Amino acid sequence: ESLREHETVTKVKNIEMIELGRFRMEAWYFSPYPPELFPNADQKNAIPILYLCEFTLKFFRHKTELQRHYQRNPPRHPPGNEIYRDDKTMLSMFEVDGTQEKVYAQNLCWMAKLFLDHKTLYYDVDPFLFYVLCERDDRGYHIVGFYSKEKHSESGYNLACILTLPAYQRKGYGKFLIEFSYELSKLEQKVGSPEKPLSDLGQLSYGSYWSEILLNVLIESGKEHLSIYDLCSITSFKADDTIQTLQKLNLLKYYSGNYLIYITDEAREKHKKYQARKKNQKRVDPTKIHWTPYESGRKSDKWSIASKVRGNLDQDDEA
Repeated sequence: ESLREHETVTKVKNIEMIELGRFRMEAWYFSPYPPELFPNADQKNAIPILYLCEFTLKFFRHKTELQRHYQRNPPRHPPGNEIYRDDKTMLSMFEVDGTQEKVYAQNLCWMAKLFLDHKTLYYDVDPFLFYVLCERDDRGYHIVGFYSKEKHSESGYNLACILTLPAYQRKGYGKFLIEFSYELSKLEQKVGSPEKPLSDLGQLSYGSYWSEILLNVLIESGKEHLSIYDLCSITSFKADDTIQTLQKLNLLKYYSGNYLIYITDEAREKHKKYQARKKNQKRVDPTKIHWTPYESGRKSDKWSIASKVRGNLDQDDEA
């Protein structure tokens, strides 16, 4: 009964629109903002516009409250450490620890829930790190999107939740965030994967990214022989993601009792299309990442490339 009641309440949007910086964005879903925000406890009357500080993500019912907040001169960037800065694209990435910046992390989750149907993280932000992507100008750092990541993932997930704000969608930022998650996995010397199951949109985004990167390695590396282990070591993709992508690309051939990776003409054409598109895309420059992996205090990690990938392939004999 409690679940049915919750479902009934959350079917109806409680906020119609948010104003974030110079953008107004229509909310897509219910978000469990604190009940004090609403004039009545049942939240039946949706707030027409919720005003958010684009730097701290604090929220206000009235624009005058937001203006008073800005007069106090809050920081013009997210909290945490700036771990990436590209002066050419004017993009920056901040790492925010959910334990140290609990209020910001909760505000980020509440805002994200307005645009994500199945997101359930609201209050328990301590186990997560948040990577906040910003466009930078002389006014400050303007949030574009983010992804979250568990500090300790038993399943080897390098991304838990991902969002590009509606005002910035269809500009390549989603793929940028995905690429960034794998660049951090490379620095950790681990294989990683997004939290499963993926949504339909997530499956399309990751499928496209995995295909592009694997084709690039296979065709551009100049090496005649590459194993699944080699591909995982280079890309930090998990073995099962790598194998499934190769199967979808029709690159795995069974010959004389073994599976071989065989580059087809169709794959070469697909690679050319990816390369042509790449010129206009926002890509991560790994040389501009200044980051130290989170210290878990554990002596070994079963998802390290040396132990997990090699172990998986020896055990399953997939390659």
